[in-house]
Amino acid sequence: MMTVKQIFDLGLKMGIKSDPRGEKGVAEYLANVKKDYDNMKPSDKKYFNKSLLENPYPDSHIHVTSGKEEVKRVMAGIDIDAAEILVASQLGERGKPVDLMMAHHPVGFGLSSLHVVMDMQVDIFVKAGVPVHVAEKIMEERIKEVGRSLHPANHDRVVDVAKLLKVNLMNTHTITDNLVTEFLNKHLAKRKPKLISDLLDALLEIPEYQEAKRRGAGPTLFAGSPNHRVGKYLVEMTGGTSPSDKIYKELSQFGISTIVGMHMRDAHRDKASEHYLNVVIAGHMVSDSLGMNLFLDELEKKGIDVVPCSGLIRISRNNAKK
Repeated sequence: MMTVKQIFDLGLKMGIKSDPRGEKGVAEYLANVKKDYDNMKPSDKKYFNKSLLENPYPDSHIHVTSGKEEVKRVMAGIDIDAAEILVASQLGERGKPVDLMMAHHPVGFGLSSLHVVMDMQVDIFVKAGVPVHVAEKIMEERIKEVGRSLHPANHDRVVDVAKLLKVNLMNTHTITDNLVTEFLNKHLAKRKPKLISDLLDALLEIPEYQEAKRRGAGPTLFAGSPNHRVGKYLVEMTGGTSPSDKIYKELSQFGISTIVGMHMRDAHRDKASEHYLNVVIAGHMVSDSLGMNLFLDELEKKGIDVVPCSGLIRISRNNAKK
């Protein structure tokens, strides 16, 4: 049996272990957060969320604890809204109680803090070869832009419904984005795709992407040609949300030939194409599902029942091993 906090702490542990910055990089990040907190004025400290002293992912959070902490059944989805929470309540009335709602995408404090986690993209781009001063300047502008765009949102709409119905609610955004990023990097490193067509075939070896293709939302080539060579590639699937489109010029200039992403707006695709990059879009809901599945599999191993909803393509690797 696990509690809500134990489940979230397990997610944190897994997310940190697979973080592109490395566990040392995460420790340095948390040390800087602690330093900033210690230097705050008392009037500012009272507004600081102290969970961020241990949680390096502000967009991943426990939002509601109902008082019933023990979890036997989790209802997990990509986007959890009021409708999903009402379904969970209905399942409870029908003898199948849901002890925890788990969203992937941020809600509540996680949504209002989404832009904060984007700073980790600096380290990702530096590892790809972009000079740190260039990556920092480009990301500073984009982080501020995302922060401004999120500020007027109705962050707590879903959280308030969960509170009213006394439903435990958490989300695991960057936590599970880290998991899918690590998984795909390892998978592609083993396959060593030479051509873009090989890369697409390698993605389609993964059950989640096979199912997404059946549903019409599988891996797609957004820019380039199937006959182009992959060259040096970057799996761009974690760090909050999309970077500035200015980064594609720098990535191309410093040796990246192919981007493997979850999704990409046309303006970003145009910029990437302008700078000769191949762009392979694996799929948004399916990539989020793969990351979630890697976490949910661990909960299943501990005896927790998983109920998928809201676009989650649930494939258990525990079942595959039986």
